[in-house]
Amino acid sequence: MTDIPIDDPVLLAEMTQAFHAYERALMADDVAAMDALFHAAPTTNRYGVGEVLYGIDAIRAFRKGRGGSPQRSLGRVAITVYAAGFATADAEFFRAGSDRRGRQSQAWVKFADGWKVVSAHVSLEGDSH
Repeated sequence: MTDIPIDDPVLLAEMTQAFHAYERALMADDVAAMDALFHAAPTTNRYGVGEVLYGIDAIRAFRKGRGGSPQRSLGRVAITVYAAGFATADAEFFRAGSDRRGRQSQAWVKFADGWKVVSAHVSLEGDSH
């Protein structure tokens, strides 16, 4: 098995910056900035709290019709960069006015024009079974 470098400091700093740029865009409902941080391809997917979106066109249509994300604060954030071009970003969040914890997982790939989300999943904790 080949050793894969993990968390190169330069790449980790770039990825962390991209993650926080997305969070700022999300809280400001800056649709253009969010679109710029998602890979513009039919293979880019997003599972949300109430939606399942396949392809960048579906993601863009959802964002335009949503009217902004509920405001939230971040809890723990874990970002890991693997080799030179793949990263995961996992975050806990808390919506304003709620103690219920949300979770967000993103897969990022570094393309020629920067880090882009290629897959995302957002959920809220529910009652256990």
